[in-house]
Amino acid sequence: MVDRSQLMRGTLEGSIVKIISMEETYGYEIVSRLQDYGFDDAKEGSIYPILVRLEKKKIISSTYKESPLGPKRKYYFLTDMGKTFLEEFESAWNDVKNSVDRIMRGER
Repeated sequence: MVDRSQLMRGTLEGSIVKIISMEETYGYEIVSRLQDYGFDDAKEGSIYPILVRLEKKKIISSTYKESPLGPKRKYYFLTDMGKTFLEEFESAWNDVKNSVDRIMRGER
């Protein structure tokens, strides 16, 4: 049986960066958006360590903003390094996707 979650895990970091590139957002919202896109196994406990790692790599940065529902929220946004990372991820993803598609169609 194919481990779908393992396939998704390999693209999770790039997917998170893409979501953040669309607009400043906070952790819970990132998890919700990932789940909307089909990352059913995405949970806050698995996403926050990735956000910390991305921030340490200076791919994303964060700021605290007021929340209408309680304490301040930590909002994430893309850095210039993050924009470069995203371009490289999208290029690599397209290369891998195209190769797998060709294999699945039996093309050379």
